[in-house]
Amino acid sequence: MSDELSPLTDFAGTARLFPLPNLVLFPHVMQPLHIFEPRYRQMTADALDSDRLITLALLRPGWEADYDGKPAIHPIACLGRIVAEQRLDDGRFNILLRGLSRLRILEEIPTGKLYRSARVELLRDCGAPSGKDERRLRRRLSTAVVEWFPSQGAVLEQFRKLLKSELQLGPLADIIAFALPIELAVKQELLEELDVGHRLRRLLKYMDAHPQTAAPAATERKFPPEFSVN
Repeated sequence: MSDELSPLTDFAGTARLFPLPNLVLFPHVMQPLHIFEPRYRQMTADALDSDRLITLALLRPGWEADYDGKPAIHPIACLGRIVAEQRLDDGRFNILLRGLSRLRILEEIPTGKLYRSARVELLRDCGAPSGKDERRLRRRLSTAVVEWFPSQGAVLEQFRKLLKSELQLGPLADIIAFALPIELAVKQELLEELDVGHRLRRLLKYMDAHPQTAAPAATERKFPPEFSVN
């Protein structure tokens, strides 16, 4: 996609917030979600009745003390669109969310709803490497991915296809950062990095430094991931 924000030309700048303690969503990826809390069932119903957009935000450490209220969240989050849904008879939902864009939460706003909403600004990638630098980083990424996954397997084969495709480095870095079983704090740092070159180098630095400890968990991880619950 030449313009990463082109699907959001009519976005009004107000986002429904879906804070989670265990998930960092990235643009260009799909995440199944099981929605069961009343406030998030209301959020999902409202989204499905309008623009189908919700924003996934990572809760800050210490969220347990105020989970039912308004615990602190990281200000850089990911706007996503519900691309498929299943309404269950008891009011719960299964949804498939596609990440669309990074955004910055500017201020939360009262709406009278059970869930939180905020005024936000969409963020664009910058600093995409090109030419020899791009080819070198793509080769380094290919090598690092092989070291994180077994020599055989469907997951590695999917990554190899992605790396051989025409997909740009920004989406590639996001998809791999999302799929790898790395610490949430690291994923959040990568989400917050708008410079594609810096983001990719930070990802590669982490992958190079942790291949042996991360590899066993990586072999067990499914791609795409299974449902996450709120």
